[in-house]
Amino acid sequence: MDQPQPSPDDSLSAAAEAFERLRPRLFGIAYRVLGSVSEAEDVVQDVWERWQGADRGAVRDSGAFLAKITTRLAINVAQSARVRREAYVGPWLPEPVDTSVDPQVGAERGEALELAVLLVLQRLNPVERAAYVLREAFEYAYDEIAGMLQLSQADTRQLVSRARKRLSAGRREPVDAAQHRRLLDAFVAAARHGDVAALENVLSSDVVAYADGNGMRGVARLEVVGAGPVARISAFARKFFPGAGYDVVEANGRPSLLLVQDGVAVALVSVTAGPDGIDGLYWVLAPDKLRAYERSAGRLDGRP
Repeated sequence: MDQPQPSPDDSLSAAAEAFERLRPRLFGIAYRVLGSVSEAEDVVQDVWERWQGADRGAVRDSGAFLAKITTRLAINVAQSARVRREAYVGPWLPEPVDTSVDPQVGAERGEALELAVLLVLQRLNPVERAAYVLREAFEYAYDEIAGMLQLSQADTRQLVSRARKRLSAGRREPVDAAQHRRLLDAFVAAARHGDVAALENVLSSDVVAYADGNGMRGVARLEVVGAGPVARISAFARKFFPGAGYDVVEANGRPSLLLVQDGVAVALVSVTAGPDGIDGLYWVLAPDKLRAYERSAGRLDGRP
């Protein structure tokens, strides 16, 4: 007797379940390669559409298949995004992502998630970036990465090694999580009251501040260096955003400062810290990036 065949609806339902299970990982790959919540969301949506039209019966490993599509699409988007970012006004920073709803953003490891690391990653070419992300954040084997990137294993290993060296050269030894939080809390308390002296006390002498406002009036368009200047601009936020609330939230796996004015997020500040204090401040002020951060909190509620 002939066995009943699954209906197209049953097949699509199974495909949707498989995709939904893998969605956080796919988002995590795309986000790390692109440094953009909105672009990563678009890539994941494109992957879903391709998954619907794929010959799924011929796919032996849906996870590997979808990761490969995600990686290739993210590389393509990154190559076109580079041109757009050349016209950006002032420092470009990655879009922050709310990781409180999904602490690992689909990854087994937290590599390449902090804003500071994502910023350095953006200085690599898209293929180098993808190779590093797949290996360091998601622990794919070199032969798997080589297949995704259509490279030899030797070339893949070289890409990952080169990316590691570039990232290690651009990073200082960080403090532990507890000390990082203590420094952030001290910074928040001082910034809330506009206390320049207290701010200087928690900053390293060669601290660097980046402000991403994409041309917003009153926002520095160059990096600001040194404890004194950085303390003064940090204290000025109290006047720049009068009446704003100062809240500690989670962004990119780290506690960060969120300024909210009249119910709207107006700034998100991520910090890096070393033995001498806070050595990096990353002010995200561009409204579209702040909206992407707010939207990212609900990304797991979405369905393909």
